[in-house]
Parts: sequence; structure tokens; C-alpha cells
Amino acid sequence: QVQLVESGGGSVQSGGSLRLSCTVSGDADAYSSACKGWFRQPSGQAREYVAGIEKEGLTTYTDSVKGRFTISQDTRNNTVYLQMDSLKPEDTGVYVCAMSPCAWWRVLDRAPNFGSWGQGTQVTVSS
Repeated sequence: QVQLVESGGGSVQSGGSLRLSCTVSGDADAYSSACKGWFRQPSGQAREYVAGIEKEGLTTYTDSVKGRFTISQDTRNNTVYLQMDSLKPEDTGVYVCAMSPCAWWRVLDRAPNFGSWGQGTQVTVSS
């Protein structure tokens, strides 16, 4: 049983920064071998991929956040971070941390039951 808990969300003006954290508990071995990252869901819209750490530490980002967001992790504490800089109103949404076996990572949004998900943390960017 794996649990993910996000923190660090809040309200910020355009151009500001936030740092999200996702702490994983329940299975340390699963954390080290899994792919993990962040999705977001604007109000009333579909969930979309934001950033991830894949096999061998490969980091990936959706095009809209490249150069502004940075995903990282602290393996000592099983924590994944998302540093968000130069925030825009269109970044507003509920940010959710996720983890899954890497075989499922690239299709996790289409098959969410094959991964573990946090409860989400709200990010609001005002103009």
C-alpha cells in the first residue's frame, strides 16, 4: 500500500513561484524503482501531464511548462518536488502527485488504476 501526500500549493500572482512537495510512504522499495511525477487538472477540464521522473532518472515535461518548472526528488525522504517559476494564470489547477511501475507511466492518465495518486493541492495564479 503506497500513500502520496502533496503540499505547497497556494495562491500567487503571475510571475511568482511555488514549490510543491509529494511525500511517498508505505513502500520504500516501490518508490525507488517507480516512475513518478505530477499531473494537473484545471477546474472543469481534463487532467493533463505536467512533469515526471522516469526510468534511470530521465525527467520529462509537457511543452507548456518547459523552462519554467523543474521536477526533482530526495530519495532519502521519498519526496518528489515540483519547482514552479514564472507562473501564469493558465497554470491554475489542482496538482496531483502520481507514482506507478514504469511500464505503465506513459499511459497512466489513460489507466489511472495502475498507479497511486495523491489527493491534490490547489495552485491558483492570478493576473
